Amino acid sequence: MENGSGIGTAAEGAVVGRLMAAKRHSGKNYSQIAAETGLTNVYVAQLLHRQAQLKPGTADALRAAIPALTDDLVAEMMAPPFRSFRPDLVHEPAVYRLNEAVMHFGESIKEIINEEFGDGIMSAIDFYCSVDKVKGVDGKDRVVVTFDGKYLPFTEQKSEHMVSKLKH
Repeated sequence: MENGSGIGTAAEGAVVGRLMAAKRHSGKNYSQIAAETGLTNVYVAQLLHRQAQLKPGTADALRAAIPALTDDLVAEMMAPPFRSFRPDLVHEPAVYRLNEAVMHFGESIKEIINEEFGDGIMSAIDFYCSVDKVKGVDGKDRVVVTFDGKYLPFTEQKSEHMVSKLKH
């Protein structure tokens, strides 16, 4: 398995493969596992793809939801992950469309963030994400992707506030 920087190992790919096999063995989808663990469905997927770190307080709930998780897999999931993306993933149609939607609506979203909050951005670290299925007014299935990120204001960079510049 290769990450976005070209650094990756077959061992990482093997771990993700084993995690996906444990999920399949459970017979549950991400949303079912999320409901049992109190996590979001996207975070469950992140955990199983080794893009998020399993916290000790959540390990038991995840093991209960996915009984095939072994001690070594849980230990791997509890180690800090190497967060990355595969550059070729952008070509996958669902991922491409998500990128397209953000690119198309991004300028307007940015302007609304600035109007509502001021000069700043949405955190992708203090961040929650979920994918939900709803029925549209026409009765057809619709995809709802929720990005729920902490607002981070840009700061005025005054030298007097820079700890590394303070005289000791």
